[in-house]
Amino acid sequence: MQWSPRSGEVVATAVVGLGLALAVVLVDPVGRVLLGGAALLLLGLAAHDALLRPRVRADGAGVTVRGLTRATTIPWPRLRARLRTQRRWGVRTRTLELEDAADDTVLLVLGRRELGTDPEVVVEALHAAGAGG
Repeated sequence: MQWSPRSGEVVATAVVGLGLALAVVLVDPVGRVLLGGAALLLLGLAAHDALLRPRVRADGAGVTVRGLTRATTIPWPRLRARLRTQRRWGVRTRTLELEDAADDTVLLVLGRRELGTDPEVVVEALHAAGAGG
């Protein structure tokens, strides 16, 4: 099992970033700074999502989450997977929390955009595969 940002969203982010980069030549100097910064941000986000595929992978050894500098693997017996639901400013958000029961320093929090699906679906799949709650 594996989860990644949806390909369509990655492509759309890259296209909007390129559009903003092209629009830089049409605006005044202040607009160039703003549009240039937004373009760099969106292109960086698209590159991040494209390079870190799959973001989360579950196999026989446990769950592996890829990051920019390294991948973190949590074995099944030590894995705790939880769904966290929060409300802020009237908006409900769900996140997947992956925790290593043996190492208090490992807590990974992933949202819907990073997983490409609702975190509740991922939590259910991980619990069915052997993760603790």
